[in-house]
Amino acid sequence: MVRQAHHDILLFYYLASSLTIMIYFAIIIAVVICYSLFQRRKNRTLTQTILTDAQKQLLTQHIDYYNKLSDTDKLYFEDKIEQFLDAVRIEGVGLELTDTDRIMVASSAVIPIFAFKDWTYRNVTNVLLYPDTFDKDFQFEGNEGEGRNIMGMVGSGYMNGQMILSRNALTKGFSKNGGKENTGIHEFVHLLDKADGATDGIPEGFLPHEYVEPWVRMMHQEIHKIEAGRSDIDVYATTNEAEFFAVVSEYFFEKPDQFQTRHPELYDMLSKVFGQDPAKQ
Repeated sequence: MVRQAHHDILLFYYLASSLTIMIYFAIIIAVVICYSLFQRRKNRTLTQTILTDAQKQLLTQHIDYYNKLSDTDKLYFEDKIEQFLDAVRIEGVGLELTDTDRIMVASSAVIPIFAFKDWTYRNVTNVLLYPDTFDKDFQFEGNEGEGRNIMGMVGSGYMNGQMILSRNALTKGFSKNGGKENTGIHEFVHLLDKADGATDGIPEGFLPHEYVEPWVRMMHQEIHKIEAGRSDIDVYATTNEAEFFAVVSEYFFEKPDQFQTRHPELYDMLSKVFGQDPAKQ
């Protein structure tokens, strides 16, 4: 009888101890969740734009990069989208702007800088969305389409601070048949490149100094391969170093596995530039 009572007491203390541990861990989990929600709410108070459930659904429908993120990183991506939409005005020219347009433009901006926690675009205030391609005078109508072959551009001179994108090109970049091209990402990479004061294909603010010379050498070697027909990188990359950087960045984000397999050294270098390894997502 005494042994039974002793056993019951031990069992009671064991259950009580186990319950205490469970409660302890439950409190820790609750604190972590509350802190995360507080931080998210705190960040959101800095922006006037808050994504609706419908807009988040558009991310799921159209942005493959977003779908590959963890749940935590998806929240961070959404916050970055909100910050961009709060800071940059997106306008439709010759078209009625939709939420899908806004989400695609903002995603184009966020993807290259996703790993840069506090970095924002200080060299763009407006994005103008045209229905289709345009010419060097920013015209997208008339002349039976002659000379209208520009899909996107970063403004300079009196157009400084502005970007123009073709809606058709933007949409294609996020479609299933977009291949390794994404015009939106291409143009925002130009802004990233331009952040150090020169659009020259050398993102000095994001590439450690010891890698600058190897990167320049790598660019020129690959440009020669493209010109000789020995590379699958788009020939537009041979225009100059700035276009090379933007073109291979599209490839890096759109087809990371393929890019890493065919161009491992370029892939490793861009991983250093962007602080990302999309092939592992």
